[in-house]
Amino acid sequence: MREAILDSAQIIFAENGFAGARLRDIAALGDVNQALINYYFQSKQQLFDEVFRRHGFMITEQREKLLDGLLAGGRQPTVGELVTAYLKPQWDMKYSGPGGAAFVKLQARLHAQPEEQSIRLRREVYDRSTKRYLKALCLALPHLTERTVSLRMAFMIGTYLFMLNDLGRIDDLSDNRVSEVGKAEMMDNLVLFLSAGLQA
Repeated sequence: MREAILDSAQIIFAENGFAGARLRDIAALGDVNQALINYYFQSKQQLFDEVFRRHGFMITEQREKLLDGLLAGGRQPTVGELVTAYLKPQWDMKYSGPGGAAFVKLQARLHAQPEEQSIRLRREVYDRSTKRYLKALCLALPHLTERTVSLRMAFMIGTYLFMLNDLGRIDDLSDNRVSEVGKAEMMDNLVLFLSAGLQA
């Protein structure tokens, strides 16, 4: 029952944002009594937080596993390998089905939420793994200062979130000559572009 609530809440929050989502709509979509939402989660805010944590921590865990695998090889991972490992869990989530796609949309909406709520959740869910990748990138880019690598990693995060949520208007800008960019093509080009920017 708890999972049914989380599944339906993820879709409603993704479509309407935190402010626009109504508990009765979540209950109706999940085919549960609205009182059960209050029983399991106490408040709409706690429900939203748990929805975000559920898939966010999946992404974090997968990122850390991929990084551990790279570091266990006994050699310094390349910038391209690190960028790929960082991006892959998000792309896999997006293409995992309706629930994963809804989470990616919800994640984009989080940036429009009140800053305190947005920063708190992002810090809790993503900071540990992101700081590990930053450290690994600094080792892979010894010719750059930590300050420069940190700044460029922020550019990387902004770029991939923008493209992950299909906000790039590639079809408009190319007069529809470039449209329906698939997962592999998008990832390959993003890794090349972001790696070049990090290394410049």
